[in-house]
Amino acid sequence: MKENNTGRVGGYNCVVCIKQVPDTKKVTGDAMKADGTINRAALPAIFNPEDRNALEAALSVKERFGGTVTAIAMGLPAACEILREALMCGADKAYLVTDRKAAGSDTLATSYILSCAVKRFKPDLVFCGRQAIDGDTAQTGPQIAEKLDYAAVTYLEKIDMDGDYAVVTRDIGTGVETDKVKLPALFTVTEKAGELRPFNVRRVMEHKNAELKPVAEAEALAEGASVIGQLSCDDIGAVTERCGFAGSPTNVAKIVSVVLAGGDYKEVAPTDEGVAGLVAELVADHTIG
Repeated sequence: MKENNTGRVGGYNCVVCIKQVPDTKKVTGDAMKADGTINRAALPAIFNPEDRNALEAALSVKERFGGTVTAIAMGLPAACEILREALMCGADKAYLVTDRKAAGSDTLATSYILSCAVKRFKPDLVFCGRQAIDGDTAQTGPQIAEKLDYAAVTYLEKIDMDGDYAVVTRDIGTGVETDKVKLPALFTVTEKAGELRPFNVRRVMEHKNAELKPVAEAEALAEGASVIGQLSCDDIGAVTERCGFAGSPTNVAKIVSVVLAGGDYKEVAPTDEGVAGLVAELVADHTIG
């Protein structure tokens, strides 16, 4: 095998966890249910924004230091669309974890299922978006790391490799810090890590119709075949009791419905007094504060 400029032979085995989410920028009153939750069917499904940054970080490592990139998603077969996008951008392989047993998973069950899937590929580096826009919890990535017993680095902005170590720059709120982390490790990535590269035209032609096939069938095909491997909970060795509703202890105590509807509006004078009055009104209505 060829040695890269870090002194490591064969490059780095990278896995990226990606998610298809409803486009919350398109939320209107029509997209809200009576109980205050989002009607996902009423919104277009998109590639979670910071997962796109995570994919770019992994592709950058592959491009500069060699190795492979495997994209993994969890959800319904419709999520194959973002896996095709990952392949068209440069991912080497793509897999979808889809199983009725996984339905209703909270972040604890989701991170367990994904950790079982990731473990199958024995990666050196795992990349996740900082958070998904349909939940904003930022819990899944660190929980995957804990279950894999990998070092966890959050809020990644930049990554370089040095043999069996990653040298990273991460956002700490008041600035940035640089860390040197022993592999294997998991990284949650922010938008500052860089936008996902555009599709490669040749790869678009190769992967635009990539089909979902059972994992045994997909992996039996020739190297480089345009296919998405379908993984069940059984395929990845996930215990049923830790998946889906059974493995999700989260209880929603209360939902506050935000009604998004048109109506009267109020003009605020562009003065200190006008702004102060608006803030006081919002605090009185418990909108802020």
